[in-house]
Amino acid sequence: MTSFVINSAESLQKHIGELRIDWDQHKFLRGSYRTGKDRSLDQNAKFHAICSDLARSPMEWAGKRRTAAQWKVLLVSGHAVATKEAAEIIPGLEGEFINVRESTALMSVKRGASLIEYCIAFCSENDIPISENHIS
Repeated sequence: MTSFVINSAESLQKHIGELRIDWDQHKFLRGSYRTGKDRSLDQNAKFHAICSDLARSPMEWAGKRRTAAQWKVLLVSGHAVATKEAAEIIPGLEGEFINVRESTALMSVKRGASLIEYCIAFCSENDIPISENHIS
């Protein structure tokens, strides 16, 4: 499977040429594409910093302190519900229950900004200080 980004007229022409070559060789193509940019590296850094801030805080969730990775799951799930996206809780492979959540890596810039706003609001409501160099 080939993955690519087209961000200029030149790269568009390059990939059209590659598609033609693949078509000539196989006479069958299957694929998909999406428009818009993925969330930025800056957004990624801000979100993970907030998760770390929460993990360092004394705040407990469901009776105990949580790691940054656990806060990530909690925040992404909460954001999905708050923004009317689907939340799906399903039985896991060993009978546990899991939330099949959206991927932050596949979020658009707009969706990433919304997640960060949600996180900042959550921290504010719960008196959790956020690292100043990650607020903008």
